[in-house]
Amino acid sequence: MASVAYAGWNIVNDDKSESTDTATLLGVPIGVIGLVIAVMALRKPSEDNDAELARGRAGKLARQVKDSEGRVRRQLLGADIQRINLTYVLRSVTERAATAPPAGRTFADGPAALPDVLDYYRSTRPRRLVITGAAGAGKTVLALELLFALIEGRPEDAPVPVRIPLAQWDTNQPLNTLLAQRLTEVYDWPSDMAAHLVDHGLVLPILDGLDEMDPLRADGTPDPEAPRARAVLEALNAYQDGRDAGPLVLTCRTAHYDALGPAYRLIDAARVTIDPVDTLNATAYLRARILDTSRWQPLIDHLHAHPHSPLATILSTPWRLCLTATVYHREGNPAELLDHSTGHDVDRYLLSRYIPAATANTPNPRHYRPEDIHRWLHHLTRHLDGATTGTPVTDIALHRLWPLAGTTRVRAVDILLAALTIISAVSLCLAMAIRTGDDVYVLWGTLATVFAGIFAYRPTPKPSRLRITPETLPRGLLTRFWTGFVTWFAIGFTIGFIYGFVYADFVITAGIVVGSTAGLMVGLVGGLMGGLAGRFQTGFRNWFVTWFVIGATLNLQSYFAEGELDDIWDRMEVFCKGGLIAGLTVGTIGGFVRGLRGEPTIVASPRSIIRDDMVYGLAIGPITVLASLLLAALTSVPRMDIWSGLYGDLSNISYGLPLLDFQDGVVFGFAIGVATGLVAGFGRAARRYGVFLVCSRGKLPFRLAPFLDWAVTAGLLRYNGPAYQFRHRELQQWLAQHPRP
Repeated sequence: MASVAYAGWNIVNDDKSESTDTATLLGVPIGVIGLVIAVMALRKPSEDNDAELARGRAGKLARQVKDSEGRVRRQLLGADIQRINLTYVLRSVTERAATAPPAGRTFADGPAALPDVLDYYRSTRPRRLVITGAAGAGKTVLALELLFALIEGRPEDAPVPVRIPLAQWDTNQPLNTLLAQRLTEVYDWPSDMAAHLVDHGLVLPILDGLDEMDPLRADGTPDPEAPRARAVLEALNAYQDGRDAGPLVLTCRTAHYDALGPAYRLIDAARVTIDPVDTLNATAYLRARILDTSRWQPLIDHLHAHPHSPLATILSTPWRLCLTATVYHREGNPAELLDHSTGHDVDRYLLSRYIPAATANTPNPRHYRPEDIHRWLHHLTRHLDGATTGTPVTDIALHRLWPLAGTTRVRAVDILLAALTIISAVSLCLAMAIRTGDDVYVLWGTLATVFAGIFAYRPTPKPSRLRITPETLPRGLLTRFWTGFVTWFAIGFTIGFIYGFVYADFVITAGIVVGSTAGLMVGLVGGLMGGLAGRFQTGFRNWFVTWFVIGATLNLQSYFAEGELDDIWDRMEVFCKGGLIAGLTVGTIGGFVRGLRGEPTIVASPRSIIRDDMVYGLAIGPITVLASLLLAALTSVPRMDIWSGLYGDLSNISYGLPLLDFQDGVVFGFAIGVATGLVAGFGRAARRYGVFLVCSRGKLPFRLAPFLDWAVTAGLLRYNGPAYQFRHRELQQWLAQHPRP
């Protein structure tokens, strides 16, 4: 109000000497009012709409989970559809147990003597289920069967089951944080959308592998202390859904769960133990998988005649049955298993032949040799056993493998590559400083590249993603864009018209020209703001605050260096001008970057993580920096008389960039933009992964991702969202203990 009053006073008194200040004072309150209107328009929807939005997103998540876990189930079944109808029994617990049927089976097949896994879970009160069993008994498969049954019969407001390997849980985080993180990393949900689903209770945790949280003791037995597993159970016991115990499913090996002792149990839960596969089901499975019955007949006859023999006992789990079917799929004599007297010998023999058999059974266009495959996979087990991270993990995530090549070595090479990029940018800035005689280029170039160097040394670089496709843009974008464009064009035209009209001695033509130009620019920005809805607001808010402080501080410091600020009001003006220019520019860019990341349409894959990080770095990094620098450069260029006051005023606000021509602005912006983009954008997960491959020559194939994809096809690995896992933990442990075939 004070600005408008003062501007009106100048106009009434025909004070032409202050016309620039007059127009500026008229524009500031109108701009602030427009910003307030925009923020008010982007407020969160009502509670009813919020719940409806969450239910719609849950349906999309359910489709993603079904697609992703469908591949995992097929890989666990040996790239086949043949299933074993596992049975399980309820274990009696004296304290705080849930009520559940005494026994169940995986799926309905034949007479309904036992409930299937879906009916069993729905009959459990409260719905907290612990699935235990021997190694390879089918705990993950049973959990997946429950997951699919829940999705197929899911009402609109029911939670979506999401499987999470427990080994990746940082037990210092709450369970809700883990759930949101899983949606972000595996299903490519933006963090706010993921938290939104979790907060509405629309995610049912399927927690897989409590036994994989802690390493075994030296003698190979479970550790009774198991600090991470204990922390998980304490967190799950505190997990609530309103006033009731929170629903969940947990899997663990029987020996590991028993070793924890009675003081560490999942309370208010039903614990079931998977039965061994009987001889009838085992032989039926083998007959369904084999191609040549005559080769298998001696083994099948032995299993029928001796259902309690050591060999029948070792072949009573789905994993070992699948392992046997794979090893002898095309050649070999299964009867040779009769020569091994103990289960341990059978395990060792089958595992030693698994990689050669899988290689022979799978198309191999790159001609991978079994001995190389064994050596490469053994090297990867060093990452999983905690040798490089200090904590055992189960996921082979490409962007987290780099410590395997030596932490210091990879960082040193990474910084060297970053330095080469930085030197190139600084050289361009130095050349421009010599040509123009102004050392400000060196100042800004050095400042930008120092920040880039700091980002390059990040201990744990995280990948970034940016999906700009018609499918990922928010719904109704065009409608909201047009509405926002019309509104903001009117605001921009009004401000521009007043500015041009007043400055050009009340010439209407000047007002129309300036108003139209300002309206078009502000309308495009406002249209995108409206089209991207609340996600623009979130990104703008997060970026604006930080860069307001940075811009205001730098601008104030630059004026202090000139000795031009003696009055407190002058200091406040310079502080606010610098902050607004930096905050509005970078905040707008941040709002667009965040807003263009709509709801996901695909499941993140291991290779897409690296690809998306490269796209983000090569596109968003340089574009954002280049856009901001070009904006500052162009505001310093006088084009015509009616613009000179406007550009002169803005050039004072963006102190530090001298009067530039367009070519200088492009070169300077490109130099700093590419340096910052490559080092701070592309120089994150993608560049660190490339450095890792260079440092791992001789130990891993240089084209690591294609090899790992082939290993999934061969049944040696399996996908787990944005990572790979060994097909079974026993295979991983055997490879870790055998560096050579």
